[in-house]
Amino acid sequence: MGSVGLNVSSAAQSGSGIDVQGMVDQVLYAERAPERDLQTQQALIQSQNSALAAINSNLKDLQTSLQSLTDISGQFNGKAASSSNANLLTAGATAYAQAGSHTVKVTSLAATGTSYTDPLTDGKTTFTTGSFDLRLGTGTPVTITVDSTDNTLDGIVSAINSKAVGVTASVIADANGARLSLVANQSGAAGDLTITNDSTGLTFHKGITGVNADLTVDGVQISSASNTVAGAIPGVTLSLVSADPNSSVSLNVKADTDQANAAVDAFVSAYNKAIQSVTAQFNYDPNSGTAPPLLSDSTLRLVQEQLMGAVSHTTSGSGGISSLYSLGITVNNDGTLSADHAKLDNALSSQYGDVQTFLQTASTGFAQNFNSVMEGLTDTVNGPLNVELTGNNQLIKDITGHIADIEARMQNRQQELLNEYSTIDATLRQLPLLVQQINSQLSSINS
Repeated sequence: MGSVGLNVSSAAQSGSGIDVQGMVDQVLYAERAPERDLQTQQALIQSQNSALAAINSNLKDLQTSLQSLTDISGQFNGKAASSSNANLLTAGATAYAQAGSHTVKVTSLAATGTSYTDPLTDGKTTFTTGSFDLRLGTGTPVTITVDSTDNTLDGIVSAINSKAVGVTASVIADANGARLSLVANQSGAAGDLTITNDSTGLTFHKGITGVNADLTVDGVQISSASNTVAGAIPGVTLSLVSADPNSSVSLNVKADTDQANAAVDAFVSAYNKAIQSVTAQFNYDPNSGTAPPLLSDSTLRLVQEQLMGAVSHTTSGSGGISSLYSLGITVNNDGTLSADHAKLDNALSSQYGDVQTFLQTASTGFAQNFNSVMEGLTDTVNGPLNVELTGNNQLIKDITGHIADIEARMQNRQQELLNEYSTIDATLRQLPLLVQQINSQLSSINS
């Protein structure tokens, strides 16, 4: 029964018996010592898993930040297009656009075809039944039939819009009355709207003629159904604002250093978060005597070494841009990175091609090499931290099984102890009566 104490003499003399449940609980607590050790071990492993999962998450974020540096269509390779006259033309560019200068002249803008009727006046709400033909561009005319169910402005609007004939109908009301308005759903010549063969009593007028935009790009004549022109310059979208056939606009396409700078900054931030979460596990506090759960974890040491090795990667033949340091990014004493943005901006502005070569050259480029390291670290099956997490989870499962086995034995042990101490309790409660009987018999003999 371990160190459990039982004052039999006192209990026997008083006849009060013993606290059976209390005695059983003391014995069970002592015998559960191995279970408590397992629970302590399990809690430590669970805290290790929490730390490993957090670090793993940071590593995945770091790997994601590398995508903008390695992806040829990513943020680092972004292009910017600038116009010499934003009143005539603006533009946007994708990563696939080629750097260079272009000359654009906007002769005329694209327009969307419209048509409208004379207003209904003098309180009139209906018009004659009949029909009219509606044609868009050079397409086949569509006959719109008006009967007694839709010979009101609201009725004909609903009828036209429900037919999906390529126009949007609406009612426009002003001081002169209400009229039917038709607007083509597409701009350009294909959206030119013509009304013929009208027998409804409505008088139609042509509003705006649908025409294509006319422009020249580097001397090449371009016709566009929209004022948003894509494809005239590969990777560039032109937005026509106004027309001036006598003015030329200079369009300059170049690397977007702001996007490239943001991509590098995102990598630096993600790396610092990842490396700090790793090194924090090796910081023992002697004052409090507390240690992080992964203080002596050899797998985490391996991760730390690989990260610091990857960030120190150098290349050659990139016009002097051969390391992070040449970009203005330095490694601090605590393993984190700091960026000198003036030096980084200068490198991106004056040596963008060299920076791109340093980062993105297949297999040997900094970002490509770093991404290969990250693929190994974050592999869901063979990544070192994931392997450790899998092992820990199995260990937790095994410990849970051991604890369940101990608890099963404790249930049987509890019943045994209850029976044992209940017998002792009953015996002790009967002793005063036995003593009294013996004393009575002795007294009778002495008499």
